[in-house]
Amino acid sequence: MSNLHVIDHPLITHKLSIMRNKKTGSKDFRELLNEIAMLMGYELTRDLPLETVHIETPITKMDAKMISGKKIAIVPILRAGLGMVDGLQSLVPVAKVGHIGMYRDPETHEPVEYYCKLPADIEQRLVILVDPMLATGGSAVDALSKLKEHGCTHIRFMCLVAAPEGVKRVQEAHPDVEIYTAALDECLNEHAYIIPGLGDAGDRIFGTL
Repeated sequence: MSNLHVIDHPLITHKLSIMRNKKTGSKDFRELLNEIAMLMGYELTRDLPLETVHIETPITKMDAKMISGKKIAIVPILRAGLGMVDGLQSLVPVAKVGHIGMYRDPETHEPVEYYCKLPADIEQRLVILVDPMLATGGSAVDALSKLKEHGCTHIRFMCLVAAPEGVKRVQEAHPDVEIYTAALDECLNEHAYIIPGLGDAGDRIFGTL
């Protein structure tokens, strides 16, 4: 799994454990998801290219390093992916945001697309596709295919919790996409929920349990 990155920083692991607890309410769940998204964003953007710029400090002139204008787009898979946008935007406030809407068919457990709105210059950007859960991998695979249809060539997928089945499916369909997750869980159950997981992320974010 060369393109899988498990970001198991102690702060992330601690916050994720609180999110997993069924007693954690929607308010705390949303805040923790936002914080983890920001912390994961540091790792996901660690290789952004730098350029030398000439500046002047209060003391003297110097050559300083700054990000070399790499354009970024954040694309959440609706609806649960919305909970990860603010954390990433706090790091890259100039990033544009697109949206891909999908819901899971309750019988087939496969994704059904119902909405797609992306920045006009999406193909010029590093695209960070976000969804808290990578379960069967169906939504991620379809969303990645949609991004590539729009000309995207530099895409990273970020999730909170992943199942081996979903990771395998994404890797087989899109081997060029780097996957970042805070935890790789055990497996899927018969209802295609991640075990041990944290339940339905969308319902827990928006209080629709």
